[in-house]
Amino acid sequence: HDVEEVGLVKMDFLGIRNLSILGEAVKIVKATKAIEIDLTKIAFDDKKSFELLAKGETMGLFQLGGSGMTRYLKELKPTNIFDIMAMISLFRPGPMNSIPEFIERKNNPKKIKYFDSRMEDYLKESYGVMVYQDDVLLTAINIAGYTWEEADNFRKAMGKKIPAEMAKQKEKFIEGCVKNEMRRDKAEELFKLIEPFAAYGFNKAHTASYAVIAYQTAYMKANFPVEFTTAVMTAESDDTDKISAAVAECAKMGIIVLPPDINTSKTGFNIENLDKKEKLAKQAKYDMAIRFGFSAIKNVGKAAIDAIISERDANGQFTSIDDLITRVNLRAVNRKTLESLIKAGALDNFGKRNAMLKILDEIK
Repeated sequence: HDVEEVGLVKMDFLGIRNLSILGEAVKIVKATKAIEIDLTKIAFDDKKSFELLAKGETMGLFQLGGSGMTRYLKELKPTNIFDIMAMISLFRPGPMNSIPEFIERKNNPKKIKYFDSRMEDYLKESYGVMVYQDDVLLTAINIAGYTWEEADNFRKAMGKKIPAEMAKQKEKFIEGCVKNEMRRDKAEELFKLIEPFAAYGFNKAHTASYAVIAYQTAYMKANFPVEFTTAVMTAESDDTDKISAAVAECAKMGIIVLPPDINTSKTGFNIENLDKKEKLAKQAKYDMAIRFGFSAIKNVGKAAIDAIISERDANGQFTSIDDLITRVNLRAVNRKTLESLIKAGALDNFGKRNAMLKILDEIK
């Protein structure tokens, strides 16, 4: 707080991995399908994207993953960007208690009601449910007669939970509501209603930015599932749990994940085309499969990956484990790395894993 008090501007910078995932997915689509995608120009009414959310296929989506959020999305069946905005804002301590009511009103318009008719103007998109910090500010201004500056001070006092300031604000808010033709008991009820949102609610602009990125990830996954999932798995390759979850999601979606292969795998996950015979044999839904990347194999570091790929690119594919060991730099591709490659199935074309592990000492 000292920074602000001396007159300096304080800024928070967020690094969002999903932006890198989106960028990579767009590149992959261009490489595999020769389609140029401008994510800033996609329509916000893509049917496939909302169907994906309603089915709960949320793995890899910005702000919309996790079992709790997924369950709510399946119940809500969102149909527009405002639904996504509301869910991102409500899925926090305090406002979360309003999620069931929000879902109920979305699915049954007859249940939409407004605490005060003056609130309809700014609560229409959220079916009469308070969702954003902005809703608190506008309520203080329109119902309790606050100025904009007073409304912002009200928000800060509630956010910081300062008891003395809160008591003052409560009295001021209720008196303002009464002055503006609201019964005292109803004014007290309204104060209780907005209290959780001031402390934890997102402001609308922040939520809108998040919702756009969330929608973009849903759009890419719904329309280019193999490419998007490849980008997600590459970005999360150092997290075993997330890779396991992604492989499970691929199985649900009918996307084939091929094991690592010393001759075709790249650093990250990459796409390989399946011919008709392979597609039929593997019961694949798509003509493309995802090949496991070297970076997701434990004990296979960057130096080893670079050594394998550069040798393969320069002198062709490896023909046996003996050929591999003869050609690569063994300071980079050490025994531990070779063991991991064998156990992960990257050398399965050269023989049985147990046999290769047994002869590793002899070959070296």
